[in-house]
Amino acid sequence: MASDIAGQIAFLNGRFIPAAECRLPIYDTGIVLSAAVTDFARTFHGKLYRLEDHVQRLYASARYARIDPPLPIERTLDLAQQLAAHNHALDPQGELGLVFYMTGGENPFYAGAAAMPSNLTATFAMHTFPLPFHVWKGSFLQGVHCVTPSTRHWPAQCLSSKIKHRNRLHMWIGDREARLADPAAVALYLDLQGNITETGGSNFVIYRRGTVISPRRNNILWGVSLTVLIELLAELNIPFQEDDLQGHDVINADEAWLPTTPYCLAPVTKFNGLPVGSGKPGAMWRRILDLWSSKAGKNVYSEVVGTS
Repeated sequence: MASDIAGQIAFLNGRFIPAAECRLPIYDTGIVLSAAVTDFARTFHGKLYRLEDHVQRLYASARYARIDPPLPIERTLDLAQQLAAHNHALDPQGELGLVFYMTGGENPFYAGAAAMPSNLTATFAMHTFPLPFHVWKGSFLQGVHCVTPSTRHWPAQCLSSKIKHRNRLHMWIGDREARLADPAAVALYLDLQGNITETGGSNFVIYRRGTVISPRRNNILWGVSLTVLIELLAELNIPFQEDDLQGHDVINADEAWLPTTPYCLAPVTKFNGLPVGSGKPGAMWRRILDLWSSKAGKNVYSEVVGTS
């Protein structure tokens, strides 16, 4: 969890510490069992955006995972704002991503599930990192190529799609499989029935004949950015609906987008090697991104692409 900027701090188990010292022991259940929930927020002009939405989802995920948060939600909101304010002051021209990470706690027996104390105390960390907008420049200029790997998404019958968690080995494998087709590809996962779900870091929607369509919410982690998108669509009088989506729907869509916290909304211009719409970032995508920028008080397109 170390920072790239000297002087940054992190929060771990009740106190602020130098970011470089924010470490978990190898016997923490978050490492041994992936018994961990997480969330992620970003800043605009140094202020955390939709912070309460992210923290409420974190606490709902923890409750489902039987992890007892060590702090009340109000205290977490306050500490997150303090952390972001301190670290943003070290680089006022940049923006931060803030990661929340909560595990079942440290198991001193280090025996996985074979020997588990009954009174574990949850591990709770928060840390920040500078958002690397240059990484997403190509996604805005050329658009994203989404590829569906053979690895399928977690079925909701095994692990609720409503929680944001760290059980992502399937996505690690799927991402690498997708990059065999295109080194810049983003893996877009199917469920066991062949329906579109989401990527490892974003939701996925299509725009078709004047309507935005998302996979059904029982099949995806409902993103905060997806909620923001729905609010913006309502302002533009653009209908939104949930439905089962397959590859046929994506290929025949007018546009497709990835709503996500770091860069808000990216255009998908290719799906499994075939163009989506014109094969270029669409006009409706840019219209919505510009409206999003006006709400956030910052030009997201210029932030990612640069003005030079």
